[in-house]
Amino acid sequence: MSELAGTPPGLSEVVADDVLVPAPQKKLSRSALSWILHQGARDPYVILVTIYVFAPYFSRVLVGDPVRGQAAVADISTVYGLLTALLAPILGASIERYGPRKPLMALVLAIMVPLLCLLWLAKPGGLPVSLVGAALIALGVAYNCGDVLNNSLLARAAEKGQEPVLSGLGYATANGLSVSLLIFVMWAFVLPGVVPWSFVPSAPLFGLSQTAYEPSRVVGPLSAVVMLLGAIPFFLWTRDAPRTGVSLLASAKLGLKLIADTFGNLKGHADVAKFLGARMLYCDGMTALLIFGGLFAAGLMKWGELEMLAYGISLSIFAVLGGLIAPTLDRTLGPKRAVQVEVGVCILVLLCMLGMGREKILFFWTWDAATHPAIWNGPLFRTLPEIVYLSMGLLIAVFVTAQYASSRTLLVRLAPPDRMAAFFGLFSLSGTATMWLGSLLVAVTTKVFASQVAGFIPIAGLLALGLVALFTVKGGEREA
Repeated sequence: MSELAGTPPGLSEVVADDVLVPAPQKKLSRSALSWILHQGARDPYVILVTIYVFAPYFSRVLVGDPVRGQAAVADISTVYGLLTALLAPILGASIERYGPRKPLMALVLAIMVPLLCLLWLAKPGGLPVSLVGAALIALGVAYNCGDVLNNSLLARAAEKGQEPVLSGLGYATANGLSVSLLIFVMWAFVLPGVVPWSFVPSAPLFGLSQTAYEPSRVVGPLSAVVMLLGAIPFFLWTRDAPRTGVSLLASAKLGLKLIADTFGNLKGHADVAKFLGARMLYCDGMTALLIFGGLFAAGLMKWGELEMLAYGISLSIFAVLGGLIAPTLDRTLGPKRAVQVEVGVCILVLLCMLGMGREKILFFWTWDAATHPAIWNGPLFRTLPEIVYLSMGLLIAVFVTAQYASSRTLLVRLAPPDRMAAFFGLFSLSGTATMWLGSLLVAVTTKVFASQVAGFIPIAGLLALGLVALFTVKGGEREA
């Protein structure tokens, strides 16, 4: 699953038995490598379009106001979140009964590639804002359904025991490719004409116009090209499931029955049920934090394309640290306490972010850039409020990523080993069932109070409710 569905880009849900099986020292097959590349090539869409580049442009320029823009993006996220919550669990539960994934993945690609290219036409005074919003909704639903299909092929793409390796390499590839594309967009289209550096082109490549916001619009077609190129080896070499002869309708009915049976596994396992309920709350908050983090930074700090690209690059790099510190926290504190610390840090940093602005730090400390010298002579992040806000964003990136890793470890500790697959199905469902809730709360509060800051308060509330609920869970303590 991805950021849109409650996990970081590229971090796939590994089938349950593989969590406990060490990866063998065996060369990855062409099927496995193709799956990794496909996973990595899908996720730049999330980073470039939904978080750091196109979404802030949609809010700031097409809608024309950061507050109304945040509300509009929240409405869009709520709609595709609701549709995903309805479709993704059924698709995930029924796809094994149906068989091959590649025909449906081809359909997802046929929807996403033209719509991503359509974003190039979303210029001021061009396509209606409502049409662009509808395209973003369709993209969100198609992407999340594609995530379900791609994740369901993980075990088939790999040799037995290699699934965790593929999951990790898929995340690393997605992160590396996303950062590389952010750097490329900055170097090729945004920095030219802004800095006199010799290694930067003197003018934007391909004649792109910065005044027409073409660097922000080009990320749609760029994501489409990368996604299409990554899909070619996937369709050629990744192993697919065989046909079962069961129709789509019949497999959907069987999938609904499987979902009901899966919920039946919660009987007699109250602490797992409490944990999944807590995760549903704080995962909704984390998803909203990721979706709206770019919009919030762009509006609150009044950052443009250059700052948002640099912000995205920095956060994507620091997010890797979260995956590195999570195992240490799990061993030192136990996975339950680790999740509590990680969620708690996110709450504290988010509350501090609410008190930031271009001319203030932490609610009360005013800052006049005219009377303070620049921190440095670079082209961006020249004031103390900007540096402080960037530092807060980096902390959020680290602990959001760590939380996803520790949550999975906690489930492994709480769930009975003989039912691990069923409980990982519920774990995945808890990340998507109410993923629309955070967006809905952001939309409502932003509109009611006409404030970006007010719109972010419910996110802190969801995180806090999930944190409190974790205290009712028994187990997951530090092992002796």
